[in-house]
Amino acid sequence: MQAFISFGSNLGDQVSLVESAIDALRNSDSVDVMAVSPWYRSKAVGPGQQSDYLNGVIELDTALSGHELLDLLQALELDHGRERIIRWGSRTLDLDILFFDNQHLSTERLIVPHPRCTERPFVMQPWADIAGDLILDDKKVADIAAELTDDQLCLWQDNPID
Repeated sequence: MQAFISFGSNLGDQVSLVESAIDALRNSDSVDVMAVSPWYRSKAVGPGQQSDYLNGVIELDTALSGHELLDLLQALELDHGRERIIRWGSRTLDLDILFFDNQHLSTERLIVPHPRCTERPFVMQPWADIAGDLILDDKKVADIAAELTDDQLCLWQDNPID
């Protein structure tokens, strides 16, 4: 089954944390990493003064169920020092299921497609980079990304946001 996962980090050594998480997915017997988007820098959305985020999207192929994939991702977050203290607070690693085999799931633990992904340029732009022709809510991912504007979103390698 095809799945798309967004990743973000704004605490600690962001590059090392994200690279480690992607490596862990590559080494997992449960998933195959099919593609990784370019990495982006975005301003934090949430309480207090927070560092910029490193963001991107990963395409996976898996035989896991949506909830099994969620369990795997949450275990990876914990392994990378994730603490859930403040909603939308800073985090070492955030992994969200955006899309799971074109299914619509709504449980207490998992809503797919991700309910706010189409509002977030830092999700839609990297997703469009690796799967722009994918249809989400009757629109191509690339078209949704093009409708969003964020003049502070830039490639990770570019200069930090002022």
